[in-house]
Amino acid sequence: MSTRRGAAGSQQARQQIIAEYVASHGSAAVNELVELTGVSVMTVHRDVDELARRGLLRKFRGGVSAQPSSVFESDVEYRLGARLEQKRAIARAALDFVEPGTSLMLDDSTTALHLARLLGTAAPLTVITNYRRAMDELRDSPELRLIALGGEYSRTHDSFNGLFCIEAISAVNVDVAFVSTSAMSATMSFHQEQEIVQVKRAMLAAAGTKVLLMDSGKTARTALHQLAPLTAYDHLVVDDGVSGEMLAELRQVLPVRVAETEQS
Repeated sequence: MSTRRGAAGSQQARQQIIAEYVASHGSAAVNELVELTGVSVMTVHRDVDELARRGLLRKFRGGVSAQPSSVFESDVEYRLGARLEQKRAIARAALDFVEPGTSLMLDDSTTALHLARLLGTAAPLTVITNYRRAMDELRDSPELRLIALGGEYSRTHDSFNGLFCIEAISAVNVDVAFVSTSAMSATMSFHQEQEIVQVKRAMLAAAGTKVLLMDSGKTARTALHQLAPLTAYDHLVVDDGVSGEMLAELRQVLPVRVAETEQS
C-alpha cells in the first residue's frame, strides 16, 4: 500500500513527517520520501537539506539517515510538531489539577506549553517557568502573574537552564509542578541530558504536588540519565495510546489519568 500523502501540508508539517519516518526506519532513500510526502524530488531535497542543517538527519548520496534519538528529543522545533493531538489531550486533562489561586510551575516541555495555552480559563494564577515560549503565551494574560526563571539560554530547548535557574527555583515553593521528560518505564522517568535533569529535579523539589505529563510515544522507553522514580510523582497523565499492560503496571505505582484524544 502506498504511503503517499498528497500535498503533505505545510513545509513544517512535511519536514516533521520526513524526520519521524527516518527516525523510525533508521534511514530512507529520497524516492521513499517522495512517495511518503507526495511532493517533488527537489522539494524533498530542500526539506532534507534543512533537516540536516538543524542536525536532525545525516544526508548521504541518494538518501538520509537518522541522528541518535537524543538529538530529536532535544530539538525544540521537532518536539513542537510531534504528537500534537496527544499533547493537547494531556493538557486538557492536566488542567483539572489547576484551580483559581493556584501557584504552579511549568518546565520547558512542549506538553507543558499546551497546558500554558489553557491556563487563562483557570485564572487568577501565579505561573513560574523557564520556557521562553510559555512566557510568550502567558505574558499578555492580565489575571496571570508570570514569574520567569532566568539562567543560561539554550537555543536547542528555547529555555533558561543552568545554575542560576536552579538557584531561582530553590527560592520558591509552588502548589503544583507540571513536568514532562524524554522517556519512562513502569518505575522510572528518564532524560538524555544531565543539565535538564538537574533543573527538573529542582522543580519537583519546589512543588507540593508533582504531576508528570507523558504522551504514549515516551512510554516503555529509557534514556541516559535517571530523572526520578515514578513514586516521586503524585499523579501521571498519559494519552489513550498507552497499552493496557503498561497502564496496569503504572497504576501499581501511582494514580494515572488517561486523556482521550479526539482521534479515539
